[in-house]
Amino acid sequence: MFDPKTDRIAKLARIYPGRIKELSAILTKKTNVYLDWSNMFHWSTKLNWHIDVKRLKQLLSSFTTIHAVNLYTGILKGDDGSEQFAANAQSYDYIVVTKPVKIMRLSTDISGIPLNSPTILENFIKKPLLRKLNIETIEFLNGKLKELYDQGTKYLEVRKCNFDVEIGRDMLLDFERNSIDTYILWSGDSDFADPVIQLRKDKKQVFIFATSRRVSVELQETNAPIFDIQKIRNFICEPSEIQPDIRGKLS
Repeated sequence: MFDPKTDRIAKLARIYPGRIKELSAILTKKTNVYLDWSNMFHWSTKLNWHIDVKRLKQLLSSFTTIHAVNLYTGILKGDDGSEQFAANAQSYDYIVVTKPVKIMRLSTDISGIPLNSPTILENFIKKPLLRKLNIETIEFLNGKLKELYDQGTKYLEVRKCNFDVEIGRDMLLDFERNSIDTYILWSGDSDFADPVIQLRKDKKQVFIFATSRRVSVELQETNAPIFDIQKIRNFICEPSEIQPDIRGKLS
């Protein structure tokens, strides 16, 4: 059942009745939602708009069949922004799951290897692509790393914090403990293919919410239905990014 939590959602529902009907057809039974925020955060580059976690929760809470919404996000030590984001999400009644962001320092020092060796480049370029590069290209890229090192850039930082294990675990635990019928996964990550396959084998409904070209082949091959979140942009984007032709109808 759809029960809009804000006046804005009610107005948008009148503008987009088809979207609400489509969501209502998905959310017919007891449902849990799993938000892989580290994955979702990068969608904005493709979308050219940003997901507002407060407005997203307001929309999800407007469907009475939703039992819980889990949000998984990393905390960068000493970064007030990431800590505040998690605190805000908790205040919006998400179930927030966090852990520290790991910062890995990858050396740019190639002094101990031949110029045509891909050893250091393997830290920065995926092996299938690296194998396609000729010797000249590898030597050129190693030369660029040497330039960086000589200019004082001794390493490059890579931040890593994924929640594949935690989300997959929670989906399967919710199956066993909470009698959930429908599972909504906001992620396109291939590592979720196994729990999705298992839940579908157990006759549960699983839906992938994502944006086009951001769903891995492995997830697509599970045959779980994919809902393109572009359809609900004006429900969940930051207020300043609501499309201009719609903004006037909401005042």
